[in-house]
Amino acid sequence: MHQVLVIEDDVDIRESLMDFLEDHGYQPVGAGHGQEALQKLGGADLRPCLIILDLMMPVMDGRTFRQQQLMRPGLSEIPVLIMSASREVEKTAKELGTVGHLPKPLDLPTLLEVVRDHCVPA
Repeated sequence: MHQVLVIEDDVDIRESLMDFLEDHGYQPVGAGHGQEALQKLGGADLRPCLIILDLMMPVMDGRTFRQQQLMRPGLSEIPVLIMSASREVEKTAKELGTVGHLPKPLDLPTLLEVVRDHCVPA
């Protein structure tokens, strides 16, 4: 089963996204901020085909997470999709070299298309 890492500090949004992904044949893994996500990615059993990343989070925001991810061999090639309510989301996505961006609130059919582009459901 293909894993998708959802990094989002809002528990309701994170859980809803994870339920949605699970309903469509993916194995979602959640993290509440970038530091938690990096810790999970450091384990041997998590190799997602896509990371869905919120930008605005406490502890470690999305921009810092992406910068850290890019510096780590084995993690830097995992594609990242940014989601944010920020008006600067498109510019930030380009600056961080992500595969794309989606504004919040998320359009779930569009999200599913992006996930399917990077992950084949089991």
